[in-house]
Amino acid sequence: MSATVAVILALAVGTYAFRLVGPVLHGRVELPARTQELLSAGAVVLLVALLATGALTEGGGFAGWARPAGVLVGGVLAWRRAPFAVVVLGAAASTAVLRWAGVG
Repeated sequence: MSATVAVILALAVGTYAFRLVGPVLHGRVELPARTQELLSAGAVVLLVALLATGALTEGGGFAGWARPAGVLVGGVLAWRRAPFAVVVLGAAASTAVLRWAGVG
């Protein structure tokens, strides 16, 4: 067995074990309320950071103003509870129009 296969198997077993811990310990471990609040806040911060990186950067630099504007349009449409297809098409259309207009 090559080293690559061994690493892949070790990662697969580790991933499976990590995912198994949640259901196995679900009823046995009780976290304090403050810890649960911090975990929820951490999840929100992580999602916002991923959104910001994806919306604002491309290839290590600024992506231009069209992409963040499209994300903003999509966010407003989602906040107004528009259907998912309308949110995606609105964001894509606004980005396309801005890029067509030369905003970049």
